[in-house]
Amino acid sequence: MGSGRLYTAVAAGGFRRYATYRAATAAGVFTNTAFGIILVYTYLALWDEKPHLGGYDQAQAVTYVWLGQCLYATLAIQGGGFEKDLMARIRTGEIAVDLYRPADLQLWWLASDVGRSLFQLLGRGVVPFVFGAVFFPMALPGEVTTWAAFAVALLLAMVVSFGIRYLAALSAFWLMDGMGVSQAVMITGVFFSGIVLPLNAFPGVLGDIVRVLPWAGQLQMPADVLMGKTDPLGAFAFQAVWAVALLAAGRLLQSAATRRVVVQGG
Repeated sequence: MGSGRLYTAVAAGGFRRYATYRAATAAGVFTNTAFGIILVYTYLALWDEKPHLGGYDQAQAVTYVWLGQCLYATLAIQGGGFEKDLMARIRTGEIAVDLYRPADLQLWWLASDVGRSLFQLLGRGVVPFVFGAVFFPMALPGEVTTWAAFAVALLLAMVVSFGIRYLAALSAFWLMDGMGVSQAVMITGVFFSGIVLPLNAFPGVLGDIVRVLPWAGQLQMPADVLMGKTDPLGAFAFQAVWAVALLAAGRLLQSAATRRVVVQGG
């Protein structure tokens, strides 16, 4: 099997795996929809007091909320994707089997996570987004080119998200217990991704800092591309730079781990 077909099969396997969790998916759809409603009315109250906060009008703020609920599981904002499985395999020593596969470890897990992301987008993300579009005023583009640009930004966001979580997962080679790292991924994901409040609304120096961190490539960039608030090429460049940097860092950490660290149980 060629490498391209191999990783496509791995991605398909990741998609099918999550497709089996029907009850969890239905619960996630309900949770995201309910939380979206709460957050929308919170945003509307806030935007009544501060119109054009972060450069958004109310319809754009509402769009941001529902996009966030759509992408919450898609991008594993709080973690909970492949990284728990990878950490477990490192702790038990099963990672040694992975290293003997005729496949690249990083690309294998990336393909699997892309499959998971695509299922979460279709299975858990679309329904809350459509619900929001039906029942609330949203600022959605009518141009196909804008939607195409958004799709590119979303794909890059998936890679950025993977890059962050892959680095966190590899820490298990040294820490063995990934609980603290998982908690850190959850906290940083919620705060720096903009899932609670758009990063454009963060004031002063704090805003300047959070908007150049990699988490900004997860939700903020796709949202601004969708609503025409930023140049798509500039957004793509920002995301691509962070994607390459994170993947390169993951490659270096993976190399160091497999060379110097004794695998527990291996």
